[in-house]
Amino acid sequence: MASTQCTDRVVGSILKSWRYDISGISAEMRTDYEAHFANCPHCRARQKFHRGLDVSLAVLTSLSAFFFLFALAVLLHVKPLENVAYDFFSLEIVSMYQMLVSSAVAGLCFSLIAFVLVLIATPAPSYLGGLAAELAKQIEERLPDSIKALKPR
Repeated sequence: MASTQCTDRVVGSILKSWRYDISGISAEMRTDYEAHFANCPHCRARQKFHRGLDVSLAVLTSLSAFFFLFALAVLLHVKPLENVAYDFFSLEIVSMYQMLVSSAVAGLCFSLIAFVLVLIATPAPSYLGGLAAELAKQIEERLPDSIKALKPR
């Protein structure tokens, strides 16, 4: 990425300020930028990097929410924590559970807010939807004609 240069510095600067996202612009303008992406390996690589970063953020925030849900489930079902809280920390069992559950709920809320913000601020949902549609089309092309005939048109 760093060794290549953009073929058109003006268009490259515009795309850089948009984080290489052209999903929100009109169809007439999009064709020019798509042609630039087809001809410029530098901008194409940067766009791929930014979309990978957006998808990684969405995956990490959703995993964070999942792990906080898992922590809540563990808190409800693991009784050995009672001995640890009482013996090592001299905490009452009720206060220990209140502290851990409130921490897990706060972490879950923060993770869900971060996930929503990532999905709003990045083009990850449309990018993933486009990837899914492309993969579905490829799978459909490989199907035998007898199965293709069953699909309603």
